[in-house]
Parts: sequence; C-alpha cells; structure tokens
Amino acid sequence: MVDIIHALILGVVQGLTEFLPISSSAHLNIFPWIFGWEKISESFDVALHLGTLLAITLYFWKDWIKLITSGYKQVVKKERTKEGKMFWYIVFATIPAGVLSLILDKISEKLIGENLNVEMLIIAITLIVMGIILYIVDKKSKSTIPYEKITLRQAMLIGMSQSLAAAFPGVSRSGITMTVARKLGIDRESAAKFSFLLATPITAAAVLFDIKHFTFGIPFLVGVLASFIVGILIIKFLLDYLKKGSFKVFAIYRVIVGLIVIALYFTRI
Repeated sequence: MVDIIHALILGVVQGLTEFLPISSSAHLNIFPWIFGWEKISESFDVALHLGTLLAITLYFWKDWIKLITSGYKQVVKKERTKEGKMFWYIVFATIPAGVLSLILDKISEKLIGENLNVEMLIIAITLIVMGIILYIVDKKSKSTIPYEKITLRQAMLIGMSQSLAAAFPGVSRSGITMTVARKLGIDRESAAKFSFLLATPITAAAVLFDIKHFTFGIPFLVGVLASFIVGILIIKFLLDYLKKGSFKVFAIYRVIVGLIVIALYFTRI
C-alpha cells in the first residue's frame, strides 16, 4: 500500500515524465529502487496514468471534439476534412499498437520476471541508447512536415512504435513516437502533439482494463491529482519549448540518469 507522501511524490514524477521523452515507467521504477520503497503495484502505476490521461484529455478537449465529430461525419456524411482524416489515422495507428503492446509486454514480463536488479539494468541501458538515438535523429532530421500533413503511413509507423515502450522499460512511449516522427521529417511541435493525441486512446484502454484493480483511497486521489496538475503544466511547457528548442536536453538527461542507475546497480549486486 502506497502512503500519502510516496503517492504525492510518484504522482509528481508521473506528471513530469509521462509527456517528456524521458520515460515515466523508468522513473516510477527508479525512485522506489533508489530510496528503498516498496515497488509500486501495476494497478497504482495505471492509476497514476489516469491523472495524466485526464490532463491530456482536458488540454486537447477541443481538438478531440473536432476529431471525433469530423471522423463521424467523414463516415456518415462523407464530409472530408483534415480533422476527420486525422481521427481515422489515430484509430488505424492505435489498433495494431495496442495488439503489439500486449504481446510484447507479456514477452517482456517472462524475460525479466521479478528480478528488480535486471530490470533496472535494462532501464539504464534503454535510457542511454534511446537518448543517443533521439539526439542523433533530432539533430539530423529536417522539419518539413506539419501536423496537418502527416500521412497514414507515417501515422501507422509512429503508432506502432509505441509497442517498443511496452517491450523495453525505459524506452518511453513519448520518446519513441517523437523520435520516429522526427525521423520522418515531422517538425518538433507537431511530433509532440501527434504523440500526445496517440497516447490518449491507448492510455484510456489501459486504465479501463485495470480499473477493477484500483485501490481507491486518499493515496490514490493524491497520486492522480498530482499527476493531473503537473501533467497539464508539462504539456504546455513542452509544446511551447519545442517551437524553438530541440530534444537535445532530454537526450542528455536520459544518458546521465542511465549512467547513474548503472553506477548504483554495480554497488548493489
């Protein structure tokens, strides 16, 4: 059972790391491991994602209303719009991503098992490797494609890349989707926005699937509220930052954290 203080800290961590390309799952494992806390349950992990799901839904609620209504009109009334096209791109990209995520998550569970030290080493390696890849891709890729010009092929590739985050803890769902988007020539702000919109249905599915296991109480509410408030602030920060900034700072951060975890790993084995 997570106490209130731990729930608050983990909620803030979730809100800070879910939308930045630095892996929330890595940080939610690293904090308890470093400070000797009890490892959080999968249900509480998903509960924290409820907070960031509410944050992203509230932040993009106008976009989602346009997407859903336009998607409906495109099928029923044959009205073709950019929003309708994008809605169905998100749907088509989410379905295979969801299936692949379930499969790869099961494989990952069998390979890693309950060995926490092995899991932390994998997290450290993926933080570093993905940090280096993010830096190289972002630096070398052009920014020629805005959000409105994303194609179905690009949407599918970005969407399916999410499954790698389920297979390898520390990859980061937002990190891999933004990296693939940048490789495809999508500008940074558009890469982030599309990544956020893609996160909504797959996170909602995870929350609905695990809601029966939630332990409702004060720690639950504190964690969800903290991740919700911080999540909204981080979404706004990142979208504003990427209008002129790059992913370099996040790549460097990933490498530094990965190296710290490796150093701690060798002092504990």
